[in-house]
Amino acid sequence: MTRTLTCIECPKGCRLTAETDGTRVLNVTGNRCNLGSKYAAQEVENPLRVLTASVATLGLDLKMLPVKTSGPIPKAKVLEVMPLLRQICMTTPVKIGDVIQADFAGLGVNLVATRSASHSYPARD
Repeated sequence: MTRTLTCIECPKGCRLTAETDGTRVLNVTGNRCNLGSKYAAQEVENPLRVLTASVATLGLDLKMLPVKTSGPIPKAKVLEVMPLLRQICMTTPVKIGDVIQADFAGLGVNLVATRSASHSYPARD
């Protein structure tokens, strides 16, 4: 079985052809650097993604706080962990990079804020 991929590991964007046995990469062609074969193996055998999303806030100047995982998680887990994000509601101010939840979903990565949010105060007349 062959699979065609576009490598994202360097700016070259090589068009890769990965020959697989269904679960493992046997051979990779089309890569112009060593990163391509590693990328193809990772993408076929255990694809990973950085999760970017948002969580609710209450009393902050943003209605939704953008967040991301501090590292990649298994692609197969992305939809599984989305309901956990709906359970989070931030009520205290945060800065970019603050950890919203350590070891998010037990995946070994933190959920971090990608934007700052502060208290919103009612306008005075």
